[in-house]
Amino acid sequence: MRWCVPIAVVAASIGGGLGGMASSKAMSQLAQVQDNAASVDVELVLAVDVSYSMDMDELAIQREGYAQAVQSKEFLQALNAGPHRRLAVTYFEWSAVGDQKVIIPCRLIDGPESADALASEILKTPTRRGSRTSISGAINFALPLFEANPYRGLRRVIDISGDGPNNHGPPVTDARDAALELGVTINGLPIMVREPSQTAWDIRDLDIYYEDCVIGGPGAFVVTIKDRGKIKESIRNKLVLEVSGRTPERLNVAVTEREPRIPCVIGERIWQDRQGR
Repeated sequence: MRWCVPIAVVAASIGGGLGGMASSKAMSQLAQVQDNAASVDVELVLAVDVSYSMDMDELAIQREGYAQAVQSKEFLQALNAGPHRRLAVTYFEWSAVGDQKVIIPCRLIDGPESADALASEILKTPTRRGSRTSISGAINFALPLFEANPYRGLRRVIDISGDGPNNHGPPVTDARDAALELGVTINGLPIMVREPSQTAWDIRDLDIYYEDCVIGGPGAFVVTIKDRGKIKESIRNKLVLEVSGRTPERLNVAVTEREPRIPCVIGERIWQDRQGR
């Protein structure tokens, strides 16, 4: 697997070969090498919910879903169809506003070998869980990750999964709007495999909440999971769409110009009600 090596390293190795007296032509060639080395079709940050509302089976299936997705023929076909035929991927898990953990730092995926290595690394990492659900914290944590990697993608995308609304940290709409101002697209994977009555924090229309309060940016969409048996399939389909730059037939976009169909602070209200505040 290739790491996301800073371009300065590439420049230094080429510059050394020029003996410090590079001609303008050589410098032009160096710039071209740097541009080629830095270009990817998409910078993709996978933000995966590991809050306690997710049961251990869901966490395991979710992990396996991402690992199998990047190895699938559909994913690799989408990768090869892009102009650069490669992407930069970062994978982190999140729960509360201050609880985010990078599981896979930025990796360059450019074919089956690097995809297999990424999948293996995802699967070998021990599963963990955390308290609360801070979608806003996850988005805010994801944004600096784009600047930290040396790649320049045609698109920047945060792929955020979750099985409940934001109930911790800043308002989710503030985090979403900050991402949109930076040209970042947010796609959603709301997981709705349980009846809302099964936990105190679920809401019935989580998919609508994601559409109106979480996602946004060019081509933003939601893929909803309502069947536990389709978690892996849905993850694969979502990643294929993100890599190819396509959207589902039913395009969902964040509602930012009218009143959301569900209050975007519903998670915070539920938490306060349950705590008697």
